Amino acid sequence: MRHWAEWAVLGCVGLTANELAEAMRGDRIGGPIRWRMHLPVSPEKVFATLGSDEGRASFWAESAIEVDGQIEFRFVDGYEHSGRILDREAPHLFSIEYMGGPVRFELTDDGSGGTDLLLTHEGVGAEEWNEVHAGWLNVLFPLKAWVVQGVDLRNHDPERSWDEGYADQ
Repeated sequence: MRHWAEWAVLGCVGLTANELAEAMRGDRIGGPIRWRMHLPVSPEKVFATLGSDEGRASFWAESAIEVDGQIEFRFVDGYEHSGRILDREAPHLFSIEYMGGPVRFELTDDGSGGTDLLLTHEGVGAEEWNEVHAGWLNVLFPLKAWVVQGVDLRNHDPERSWDEGYADQ
């Protein structure tokens, strides 16, 4: 049975899961997940948001506190996850263990004061791949809204979480 997020994505574009994965730069179910996003702010600003407790709590989780090289994520629905920081090279790379494997946020100056972000998440199993793939949009778009406009897109309501079918947890 397909997860609601997969149906939402596939239904919008009318593709099968494999056709969608192929359309996404050659991503394959069970392989690395990749997303690109342009942010019209400096890599330093994006890195500062990814690399700080306050920054992560402004777009990603209700709290995301670093303790001894681990980030303790706490989400609106009560879910908790601990991920080790793997690499931190300001202002170009932030990498953590997250939801099944290493995640890299590579930040490149676009030459005009903005940032080209490449997210790569490896090690996600085929059975969770579609949900995790779609879920990254629920991190990246709030990140963009926060660093560009200072707007928190999340609803902060535990009754309206990802598991309940809400994209704006």
